[in-house]
Amino acid sequence: MSTTTAVAPLGTADAELLVETARSAAEAAGVPVSVTVLDAGGHLLAFRRDDRAVLISGETSTRKAYTALQLNAPTADLVDLVKPDGPFHSLPTALDRPLLFIAGGIPVHRDGRLIGAIGVGGGSPEQDHSFATAALDRLDR
Repeated sequence: MSTTTAVAPLGTADAELLVETARSAAEAAGVPVSVTVLDAGGHLLAFRRDDRAVLISGETSTRKAYTALQLNAPTADLVDLVKPDGPFHSLPTALDRPLLFIAGGIPVHRDGRLIGAIGVGGGSPEQDHSFATAALDRLDR
């Protein structure tokens, strides 16, 4: 008989911590961003766009989070896979989904289980990834 241990889902307090931590890291770097947090089902838990962030950053942060969630991988790790010579080069156009293969999206795990994702948009891909990583480092997982 196997026993399954319940894993706490990503909650509102977790999402708010992720958003605030990513924003603080971005603010310290002087980069206005948007931050999106999705739960395991892909539903929006938290979103924040800085006043000075480019408008499209709201969409990119959400798509990065969605992509990281659906593929259970940081978007930074997927960029080369969808290049013209990559094994999944047709994936972005093959599916009717809001996927975005630019660094800044990271899945969130707790006790080894996927519980959501964070996406950051507004800086360079490397900056966005580092802001999302800083947020995850603060989360109790």
